[in-house]
Amino acid sequence: MKNASIRVVSAVIALALGATPVVASAAEIKVLATIAMQSVLEDLAPKFEKASGHKVSLTFGLGVPLTKRVQDGEVADVLVAPRGGIDGLIKAGRLEAGSDTTLARSSVGVAVRKGAPKPDISTPEALKRALLAAKSVSYSNPAFGGASGVHFGKVIERLGITEEMKAKTKFPPEGGFTARLLITGEAELAVQQIGELISVADVELVGPLPGELQSVTTFAAAIPSAARQPEAAKALINYLQSREAMAVMKAKGLDPIAESR
Repeated sequence: MKNASIRVVSAVIALALGATPVVASAAEIKVLATIAMQSVLEDLAPKFEKASGHKVSLTFGLGVPLTKRVQDGEVADVLVAPRGGIDGLIKAGRLEAGSDTTLARSSVGVAVRKGAPKPDISTPEALKRALLAAKSVSYSNPAFGGASGVHFGKVIERLGITEEMKAKTKFPPEGGFTARLLITGEAELAVQQIGELISVADVELVGPLPGELQSVTTFAAAIPSAARQPEAAKALINYLQSREAMAVMKAKGLDPIAESR
């Protein structure tokens, strides 16, 4: 049964690669990717490697710093980042025009440690009460440029609780998962992209931010103009549009997008 499953996975990837055989000369594909896609890529990369013969080297971080690294000339073969950053780098000539593919959308949510009480966050007023009642709240530092952190900083301002939140806010390290602070006991509530929250073990999702306080980020992949392995990079991006890849994205809390090419 195990061998049969491997053959099925290989067949799916072969179709995603355009039904081409495994290449004679394997390439190492350097990928810079937002942490919002980390759990997805860590799941899919080994499957792609097995079927394609290529090696995938993954480096994760926040979207804005990653796009800046490419803008500043860092060499990579694939960039996975928020759509706005991808579009900006295409206009700047740092990414190959036409190489971009939209992958998925993600919403911002709230999580608690597994077994902890789940507060009501169904309306803006309920969310405000939950934040004020919590002893500590973790979200990405807006200064680092992560989409969820920048947005949630604005949510706090909109709710009129900026001063009240200062003493109870716990920022994770740059490029880190806020939900990990739930596990260490440093935070009672964690706010981040839903996929990032549920990728941490022993964490439970409370739900998405309510109504008009929600922010949806679209993620895309593209090939840098300075890529050393553009053909292998294209094969990887094609695979990320396969049914198998989209199923993994959905399971990891993302809303996959099937884009016609």
